[in-house]
Amino acid sequence: MFFIFHSLFLVSFLLFRFVHKSLWVPWKIQTHFKNQRVEGPLRRPITGNSAEISRMTAAAKSKPIPIHGADGVSPHDCVHRMAPHYSAWSSVYGKTFLYWFGSTPVVATSDPELIREALTNGRSFDRIGHNPLAKLLYSQGLPGLRGDVWALHRRIAIQAFTMEKVKRWVPEMVTSTRKMLEKWEAMRDGREELEVEVHGQIHNLAADILSRTAFGNSVEEGKRIFALQERMMRLFYLVRWSVYLPGFRFLPTKTNREIWRVEKEIRHSVRKLIEKNRRAMENSGNLLRAFMSPYTNQDGREERLDIEEVIDECKTFYFAGKETTGNLLTWALVLLAMHPEWQIVAQEEVIRVCGDSGAPAAEILHELKTLGMIINETLRLYPPAVTLNRDTLRRSKLGNLDIPAGTQLYLSVIAMHHDTDVWGHDANEFNPRRFEEPRKQSALFMPFGSGPRICVGQSLVMVQAKTVLAQILRHYSLRLSPGYVHAPTLFVTSQPQHGAHILFSRISE
Repeated sequence: MFFIFHSLFLVSFLLFRFVHKSLWVPWKIQTHFKNQRVEGPLRRPITGNSAEISRMTAAAKSKPIPIHGADGVSPHDCVHRMAPHYSAWSSVYGKTFLYWFGSTPVVATSDPELIREALTNGRSFDRIGHNPLAKLLYSQGLPGLRGDVWALHRRIAIQAFTMEKVKRWVPEMVTSTRKMLEKWEAMRDGREELEVEVHGQIHNLAADILSRTAFGNSVEEGKRIFALQERMMRLFYLVRWSVYLPGFRFLPTKTNREIWRVEKEIRHSVRKLIEKNRRAMENSGNLLRAFMSPYTNQDGREERLDIEEVIDECKTFYFAGKETTGNLLTWALVLLAMHPEWQIVAQEEVIRVCGDSGAPAAEILHELKTLGMIINETLRLYPPAVTLNRDTLRRSKLGNLDIPAGTQLYLSVIAMHHDTDVWGHDANEFNPRRFEEPRKQSALFMPFGSGPRICVGQSLVMVQAKTVLAQILRHYSLRLSPGYVHAPTLFVTSQPQHGAHILFSRISE
């Protein structure tokens, strides 16, 4: 009798817990937001709206965007492809709405005021925690940390990416780019035009530059770690939209085993590089040494990262640095190929500022103003981080909204960057002139985030982008290949789904 009673009690308890968590609490939260006129799609039990998001994403990827537009639609009108669920649901429920990831409520918005407030209020809104499998890609470093540990890592990262240090790396950037251009010339072999799939080539260039920046002479070892991070990124994408079940990471599934293997190999490779470079780093200015250098706090005490923390930050740097720079340069080249009028203006500026070589010195980069405008407009139309996500740490106000603790925020940067209410009727057009006075746009332009968690490496990205583009534009004219398919997509970061095929013609010198 006792056993039967105990079993009934256990079943009743589990049923009550399920009903409370899966039905009662979501109903209560939905009612809370509905009373504030924030509604959204119907929530499915257990999975929420994650299955719908997966279907929308797959459907979006199956339809490229016409290069010349259709029915007057710009080819850069890509929110429906990069953030399909936000595009679809915002057209029904408005710029701010509620949806569900499993049993977690998510408030999505592209309202600039709400986004800026969420990003600057670090006490109430902080980075969300990835599931234990997904966070192995980069969230063990600075992007995934909170509190005092995050503050220490950020202080050290800031001293690693000062503009003074970034400018010291310009010669390495020039050298790597020159080697790529020499390879292109060999491939061209005297022909009038050379077709290059630039997405892969530019990512290889970014890996080469960042390997030199991080490890000096250990370029090949650095490239190997980039390749492993690329594999980890693809594994991350497999589990990103899955509703994580507690304990699943311990199951020896095929994907889990591969994640474990790659993670172990990455950490082993970085650790070997650190040991190999420890003596040489004492007189070097590379990034690894900067991460390992102590930080003197306000009390005069030295703080430093331990070896495992340095490895975590190197992993973050490998992913974020290569992906951000590689994708930015790819989209900039695509846009220049699409818009020859801006290509000509940029080439004239490069020749005037940099001379015949097109190899910019660090001290004259600021004079490449047109190139800077083109880069900013590229970041607006195709931001590396399509969305920024935050977790509500405590019940808080966001604008006029009352946000319960535990609610996630989906901040659609790309939708805000393409919003005609924010940028005017030509929001989906390529118009670098809107950045002639960048300070006017600073509150609306967030390719690197905003607030206390703004990307610490943005100076490196901008310097590298100018350095590489200046050299390419000095030597080549660009146009899209007839085989180019315009299919911007979100694969962890924004990138061309089918590559970026561009025809390069040598400029007479």
